[in-house]
Amino acid sequence: MQIGLVGLQYSGKTTLFNSLLGKPADENLSVKEEASIEVVKVPDARLDKLTQIFNPKKQVNATIEVFDFPGLRTSDDGKVKITNAFLNSVRNNDAIFYVIRQFAEESVPHPLNRIDPAGDLEFLETEFLLSDYAFLENRMEKLLRDIKKSGDDNLKKELPVIEKCIKQVEEEKPLRGINFDANEIKLLSGYQLLTLKPVAAAVNLDENLIGNEDEFVKDISAKLKNGINIIPFFAKIEHELSLMQPDDREMFMQDYGLKESALNKILRTSYKILGLQSFFTVGEDECRAWTIKNNYTAQDSAGVIHTDFYNKFIRAEVVHYKPFIEYGSFAKCKEAGVWSLEGKEYLVKDGDILNIRHS
Repeated sequence: MQIGLVGLQYSGKTTLFNSLLGKPADENLSVKEEASIEVVKVPDARLDKLTQIFNPKKQVNATIEVFDFPGLRTSDDGKVKITNAFLNSVRNNDAIFYVIRQFAEESVPHPLNRIDPAGDLEFLETEFLLSDYAFLENRMEKLLRDIKKSGDDNLKKELPVIEKCIKQVEEEKPLRGINFDANEIKLLSGYQLLTLKPVAAAVNLDENLIGNEDEFVKDISAKLKNGINIIPFFAKIEHELSLMQPDDREMFMQDYGLKESALNKILRTSYKILGLQSFFTVGEDECRAWTIKNNYTAQDSAGVIHTDFYNKFIRAEVVHYKPFIEYGSFAKCKEAGVWSLEGKEYLVKDGDILNIRHS
């Protein structure tokens, strides 16, 4: 799965990207022309706890691919430059994270000479709406031509779906606000429409707002039309935290009054908007988090581990993380009746610990 970090220049986007990687800041401040792509480990305190209990040879976290796109900047005419190449690159991501700035600092001027987080977010959403509108209009014209020539029934089925999309975009509403059925989603999936993708926004706050993040989120959410999930963060602090050892990090967070790293919230939100969850496998060799889609069955989940496990699936031994921690062992979980043996249609829950029985 891939998420793309998109934002205006000097939003703190690349600092956030480096924080996700636990990577020192790049001292070269020249303008980036290409996207940076990295695989990021997804932190999971549950997996950390299971590793402490089983003391395996290795711990394997789930991962997600993150694209840091070049910051959008103004051209000679004073307008923000958004190219088709940029839009096409963003389309290849499964979800989009807008990175917006709220902080004011003279040494890093805002490209549009303003500090307006809600305005920046609306600007990016509008650009993506315009891109989708242009595509849909072209698609509609082609459909009408092709239907007139061939009378193809499959093309006729597509026509009302495109019409529905155009109506939504003309009302300045993102396509993700429509409840498409399974057939419509399948039909649109190849088009990679930008406003159909799940989105969230990370807002880089001035450090004088530490302790008042919730009020800021409430305020900006009230100004937005499209109900985007907002995650506040402090770029410089998060970057410092990402480079520290766990004990030092905890002490540093206490000093700043931070309850949780925003990086954890961002990655957790990525899972949420992508409809993903994790299950665990444990043992002496390794403790591992596996990423699956919501509503995956036990057999589907077994196939994520190995295709043979899917094809030769018999049963899944299942206990959820919380009761396992409460009772402390599989044997005690069995005694308490919180361990179960499930068939292939069992719907795996986030935090399940599985042991797959196969032939």
